[in-house]
Amino acid sequence: MNKAILLMGPTASGKTSIALELATKLPLEIISVDSALIYQDMNIGTAKPTLDELNSVTHHLVDIISPLENYSVAQFLVSTNDLIRGIISRNKIPVLVGGTMMYYNALLNGISELPEANNEIRTKLEYQVNNQGLDSLYTTLQQVDYITAAKISGNDRQRIIRALEVFYLTNQPLSTLQAQTRINLVADIQFLPLAIIPSNRSLLHRRIHQRFQAMLQQGFIDEVRHLQQRYCELSLAHNSMRCVGYKEVWSYLSNQINSQQLIDQGEAVTRQLAKRQITWLRAINPINLASNNFELKMLDLLNQMVLEIDIFMQ
Repeated sequence: MNKAILLMGPTASGKTSIALELATKLPLEIISVDSALIYQDMNIGTAKPTLDELNSVTHHLVDIISPLENYSVAQFLVSTNDLIRGIISRNKIPVLVGGTMMYYNALLNGISELPEANNEIRTKLEYQVNNQGLDSLYTTLQQVDYITAAKISGNDRQRIIRALEVFYLTNQPLSTLQAQTRINLVADIQFLPLAIIPSNRSLLHRRIHQRFQAMLQQGFIDEVRHLQQRYCELSLAHNSMRCVGYKEVWSYLSNQINSQQLIDQGEAVTRQLAKRQITWLRAINPINLASNNFELKMLDLLNQMVLEIDIFMQ
């Protein structure tokens, strides 16, 4: 059976650095499991590896679409399935690195068969949002699919519209369809689930603070301004602008918040993301490389990872 490594963890836990260091010890190629790194021209706010880092070891699923385009979970699975087999054929180890838990969930549990997007229905729903507000759609979703509504925020425009779109296309709640038979495109691949789940929450929050400050110093605001200028059609409705931090910088550039609010809100949404990631990771119970590593020391994490991989690959 084909084998691949999963390196999971919350944002700012050090996954990228460890994966790059691991590449100096083992023959591997990296597949990004990050719904933000897929976008071109979004480098600073996504904490994308530098050009030198990308060139030091082969990376896949980085810079593959523009910020105006969408990339589905199904596309990710198909691409990853092909990539894993290609990497193995080159006698390399596929290492999947990132923090998009939706992608990992699809890899481990498969996906439901759902209808493709319908422009006519979606246009009507968008029109309703623009004229009656998102609350009206969320109320409708609560009435027709309370299970899905309970799982998503009342402010999540994209997911609310998608859930109602599926309901109107199938006359069945999204939650019902998701509970039915799932398709697993990588069923013949055995995964070693490794994770960095920090027990020191204050350390993780400190790292998040330091990283967001570094992003601002590196030109995060100018990056978003450049995106607005280069992609004239870009708006907060696009999936790319749902990446953590981008909405907040957009609001700053629109004079809706000041610089301190940008920092406070940017760090807050990043902490919230990390909390959701950790909750999901604990639910699947991977091998936690950080279980006895309170300070997340790189060398210790790396050594443990190499040991686990050596055992797994035998």
